[in-house]
Amino acid sequence: MVRYLKALWQGLIPHLYGDPSETRAQRIIRRVRIGVVIVACLVTLQSVLLVLGAWRNDRQIEADMGVAAAEVLDAGPRRSTIEFVTPDRVTYRPELGVLYPSELDTGMRIYVEYDRSNPDLVRVQDRNASLAIIPAASIAVLGWLAAAAILSGLAVLQRRLDRQDSMTLVSQSSS
Repeated sequence: MVRYLKALWQGLIPHLYGDPSETRAQRIIRRVRIGVVIVACLVTLQSVLLVLGAWRNDRQIEADMGVAAAEVLDAGPRRSTIEFVTPDRVTYRPELGVLYPSELDTGMRIYVEYDRSNPDLVRVQDRNASLAIIPAASIAVLGWLAAAAILSGLAVLQRRLDRQDSMTLVSQSSS
């Protein structure tokens, strides 16, 4: 079992250094495998930054929070446009919409929390960065699942090439 897991690990995870005896095809496959792991790491980093950015926005709103009634002008799954009036009678229509816009419909009246020093930073009342964790984690998990599938395919290709090379060597030595 341990030997199988070790072989699986070596088959999936690329080594960073080249072997002097590796062929051009093996070198290309090794570099592609390294690229796949780097892309998966970047997707994971993007997911972490997404949650950290949402958390930072929440902290900024909570530092100087105002609450107002708003009307949803245009609702979408990732972006909803709203309009609200602050207590000093200034109307705002945030350019980037409202944070955490899920389950909003056009024409709804909602309460929003906004940063009084930057009224373009607005979130739906009682929603916070914890709502960003599941989508961000899903992106990271899907990225690693795709990377694992690609790495598995490359490992199979590597084994086939290694078998072909060994057969070629055997046929050359017998003739």
